[in-house]
Amino acid sequence: MSDAVIVVVLLLVAACATAAVVQRDPARQALVLSVLGMVLAVLFTVLQAPDVGLSQLAVGSALTPLLIMLSVRKVRRRGRTGRERK
Repeated sequence: MSDAVIVVVLLLVAACATAAVVQRDPARQALVLSVLGMVLAVLFTVLQAPDVGLSQLAVGSALTPLLIMLSVRKVRRRGRTGRERK
């Protein structure tokens, strides 16, 4: 039973990582990266490393996508103001 759960979660990790690479829009990449962080947290929990899973949940699925989204927003805003000045 445990081996089957590990295989399923590993397949989900591979699918989410592939989806993050395939996305072209940075906003969508950040959302998929957030899902990937949650799936990795589940994987770590299944592998009996709950402390690593909680860290991954906080950093991988919350902070990193948030920073990416804020950076994308800032770059897009500067791009608009740069065009208006010309």
